Amino acid sequence: MKRNVSKAWLGLSAGIVALGLTACSDESSGEEKESAEFNSEGLPIVEEDGFTLEFVSPKAPLAPDFDEMVIFDWLEEDTNITIDWTNIPADAYEERKNLMLAGGELPDAFYNASFSDNDLVTYGQNGTIIPLEDLIEEYAPNLSARMEERPELRSVVTAPDGHIYSLPSAEEAGIGDFPNFLSINTKWLDELGLDMPETLDEYGDVLRAFRDEDPNNTGKDDTIPLSFMYNFWTGNMGDLYASFGVPNNPDYRIVRDGEVLFTAVQPEFKEATAYFHEWVEEGLIDEESFTHDVSQYFAKGKTEDARLGSYIWWETEEIVGPDRAGDYALLGPLEGPNGHHMVGRANASDMGRGAFVITSANENPEITMRWVDQLYDPEMSAQINWGPEDDVFERDENGTLVWAELEEGVSMGEYRQLVAPNGPSVILAEHFGTVVEMDPRAKQRLLDIQEYYEPYAVDEKYPNIFFEPEELQRINRLQTDIMNVVEERQALWLMNGGVEEEWDDFVAQLNQMGLEELMQIYQDGYDRFYENQ
Repeated sequence: MKRNVSKAWLGLSAGIVALGLTACSDESSGEEKESAEFNSEGLPIVEEDGFTLEFVSPKAPLAPDFDEMVIFDWLEEDTNITIDWTNIPADAYEERKNLMLAGGELPDAFYNASFSDNDLVTYGQNGTIIPLEDLIEEYAPNLSARMEERPELRSVVTAPDGHIYSLPSAEEAGIGDFPNFLSINTKWLDELGLDMPETLDEYGDVLRAFRDEDPNNTGKDDTIPLSFMYNFWTGNMGDLYASFGVPNNPDYRIVRDGEVLFTAVQPEFKEATAYFHEWVEEGLIDEESFTHDVSQYFAKGKTEDARLGSYIWWETEEIVGPDRAGDYALLGPLEGPNGHHMVGRANASDMGRGAFVITSANENPEITMRWVDQLYDPEMSAQINWGPEDDVFERDENGTLVWAELEEGVSMGEYRQLVAPNGPSVILAEHFGTVVEMDPRAKQRLLDIQEYYEPYAVDEKYPNIFFEPEELQRINRLQTDIMNVVEERQALWLMNGGVEEEWDDFVAQLNQMGLEELMQIYQDGYDRFYENQ
């Protein structure tokens, strides 16, 4: 396999400067630790064989352990650093991560760390994870270059106390606002002589036909009119709620005319929940939407006989596979019973923090920073995000990474999980077309957004705010219990009904739990954010 991972890596000098053994103080334990000999520039990072760092990382449902990924084999060969990976399934990672942090059993670093802002401030200020700004300046020329090109990157990762406790990830593709594409089985529409629905009520009639009229011609009661992922970051039913005038999202937080609103106490939310309970009761909504995981959801689209009438996800092929994708088409925002015709925006940003943290147990943070900085070379970032050259990518005549043709029947979304670890990386808008060709799926998604969603999209969303420590403490104290109540109650109402009878008590309960204080914190943060723009 041809290797281009280490070619022309930005800012790396050919000269190698060996740094001797130096003693450093471990603030968390008071012990003196010895750091290993390493090269401050160039490759390899360490000369002596057998140097190992311990990383913990979540992994996607279909992904192998990271020590089986060729990209990390390349990095090991180039840097002479072996990563001892502890990979945790994504759905179990948060709990395991918290146990490690609480118990003091720390790796050298958390990769694709998914540290919340509260985690970053709490564990940064108590010394469990270390500040990174000096290490970035001295040992991260690639990341430093990206931060010079996009000063916002540094702002995103800088905590209110001025320290940087985590490294960023960014992909400026412009597709993050709309994670919920509704696909419908047009083959079944044709089979039953039905038109593409334009209103929510018409869509409900189509779902009833999918339920009753055996559109897959199996002679069985085996169709699933509508399925989704309840409160998942993608594939959720928030845009169906938008048909009632209140776009919902897993945060239950939107912005309307500069006012931050909690969706779950809006009267439109009650109306929508009662409406969709009727769909559940009629068997139009897959009840497993509230419990299945991603792997189980994907399997429903790939049964021998087609079973899915419609589903919500951010890509058609990923659910039903490329062979069946032509049987489905996107269904744009539907007009609701009261004339609302809109789609919300996810509270997402092209730039995020929490992608990589170094712990106080790490005896060699300089070496660790040098290793992770390799990922911020634009070519390497592309391969970390989507997969390696000579597999996912090949090169055109200009040296740009372009997409290789996949084997017939292979879904890029699923294949990406097998070969791309994701994690700390930065792909800027200007890298598309110069360093790497935009993912064909992303190109199509941009076109679909422009055609189906942008004309109906709300203008506002909640920005990526790094709150003050005192605010984060209050948010963390209030939000967990409030969100648990809301998520559980919404699911029960959708499945069992009762929203109208229980609504007033529900709203009163949330206010007693501190909802008004929580939303005031979010409003203050929002106002402060735009005052500083």
